[in-house]
Amino acid sequence: MALFDSRKNKKQEIARKVRPTVIRTQNVAKEIFNMAKSYEIKPELLDFNILDILTYTRIKSEKEEGEWEEVSPEALREIDDETTYLNPNFQIKQTYEIEVFSKRLQEKELHKEILTAVGANATKCKVYLSIRTGSIADYIPKFENDFLDLINKKKIRAGILVHIFDEMLPDVISKISARVRVAQHLEFKKTETHLIAEGFEPTPTRNDDLILHFEEKKELDENEKVDYALRGFIQSVKKDELLIEYIKPKLGRPGRNCRGEYMKPAEPAIRHEPKFQLDNTIRMTEDEKSIKYFANENGYIAFEKGMYLIKNEMDVGEISFKTTGSIQSGVDSNVDMSVKEADAVKDAVGTGMVVEVTKIKVEGNVGSNAKVLAKEAVINGQTHRTATIQADDLEINVHKGKAYGKNIQINRLEHGEIEGEKVKVEQALGGIIRGKEIDIEICASHVKATASKRIEIQKLQGSENIFTIDPLLKKNAKKDLDANKVKIQKLELKLKELKVELEKQTRLVKEAAPAFLEIKKRLMFYNKNGVKMPASFVKKYKQFQSMQDNLKNLKTNYGVQQDQLNLLTTRTSSFQDNILDARIINRDKWIGYNEIKFKLVDPPAELVYRPEKGSLEHVFGLVQIEEGEYMIRPMSEDK
Repeated sequence: MALFDSRKNKKQEIARKVRPTVIRTQNVAKEIFNMAKSYEIKPELLDFNILDILTYTRIKSEKEEGEWEEVSPEALREIDDETTYLNPNFQIKQTYEIEVFSKRLQEKELHKEILTAVGANATKCKVYLSIRTGSIADYIPKFENDFLDLINKKKIRAGILVHIFDEMLPDVISKISARVRVAQHLEFKKTETHLIAEGFEPTPTRNDDLILHFEEKKELDENEKVDYALRGFIQSVKKDELLIEYIKPKLGRPGRNCRGEYMKPAEPAIRHEPKFQLDNTIRMTEDEKSIKYFANENGYIAFEKGMYLIKNEMDVGEISFKTTGSIQSGVDSNVDMSVKEADAVKDAVGTGMVVEVTKIKVEGNVGSNAKVLAKEAVINGQTHRTATIQADDLEINVHKGKAYGKNIQINRLEHGEIEGEKVKVEQALGGIIRGKEIDIEICASHVKATASKRIEIQKLQGSENIFTIDPLLKKNAKKDLDANKVKIQKLELKLKELKVELEKQTRLVKEAAPAFLEIKKRLMFYNKNGVKMPASFVKKYKQFQSMQDNLKNLKTNYGVQQDQLNLLTTRTSSFQDNILDARIINRDKWIGYNEIKFKLVDPPAELVYRPEKGSLEHVFGLVQIEEGEYMIRPMSEDK
């Protein structure tokens, strides 16, 4: 029953044909809708022809609207300029004379084969023609006119002005028509989009804004975890860094869209005008677009009593996850920090905290897995065994963790690790010490001290200590030595191959010498008597000369490579040049079981000496017995 009613309604719609009716209107879509409604049919069943397009303009003023005047197509082209269209008092409209009629349902129509749509951007300043994938165009003599008519009808339905802002449309139509004419039957393999009208796009109004660049957070990578300990308790800044930027408001540029509508820019909102003060640590520059504020020095930025300023010193009670979080201003930030917490049962620098400043003084303890990095650091409490302290100049009261620096002073070492250049320990109760020069005031037991130049102990009160001189203590020295050895191995292999080739070529030249002398004698005879020299003789002569040149080059190359090997070998020996000047000194008598070691580079070896209990021999060094043989011996103070 429903199917029957549907067919009946369709037949009624087809039967209700609209007689061609001429209408003059400014809104074609509305007129077609009203007519379809009066005939009780769908608007899609109606079509129209464009009979005439009338364009009107006027200039209105505050006092009167002004009269609309019709503009001819020729005159319309003359006013097509930016000055006229961006005049807010200029108005333009179009009236269309059309003939509305029922669609010819049985007749093949262009718009059924070419699936087109006319659309615009949000401002309606750019209008595009879209031809969908699968559209088919068969060429007919009036294809170009029919296609242009199809597009203009779609523009009119969409309220887009015709023959205005569409200077590019004829070229678009011409190119598509040419493709259809060449192919005769053109199928569009993919959707195409063409710009067919362009008005004057307005420039948006810019509201004012205040950008705090120093607060901008680092963007995390997709797989990077958020470190909630880094909360930016202080914002470190560097000299000449852009800190704050005030973007000035700017009224936008007006426009006019392809419907002829004037687009007035909105008034800018002003909400962020700078009201803060500055001191001489921050400078300001200004241009027509913005006001910028730059740092005059390193430090951290602070806001106090309505003023932004850069400070260099900071006092905090403690550094922990609950209070400040990690503080990473950088060792070159010129930030000096003092951490006041001195309670022996609390951590001044809490578990897992990272502190990175130029100078730091911690009155109390450094907790587990904490890291302190600075140029100068003083820890008056103790460090946890998993804590790491790194500073060029470093002082620690009680050290159980890891310490790295240049000049390091430890009051009491309790099984911690130290690595520096000049290291001084007042009391060593076990631990590992590495440095160029090491001074220990009181040495208990289980201390492993390794130096490249000197180890000196004032009082020895324990045993099971190992004191070692190692020229390759520094990682770079060990790396350079390994690289040197690899180069030597490669050169030795190359020299071996060159030697084999050199011996081969020497033998060949020697064997060919008698024949060469005979050929040379004959060639001189031919030359003296003006006889043309045989080509075979000349060829053999040149071959022998080539063999001699090759032999000469081989000898030169072999000599160069040998010199390079000698240089590298000498360099290997140089890694331990100063080992004979290195000393291990114990100002006290030897007690218990202790070891003195010297590590050789060339030949690679480790020499061990165990001082006898009760021995008063104080200074030990390495002496060369003969070429390649060394021995650890007690020495006088002046040697």
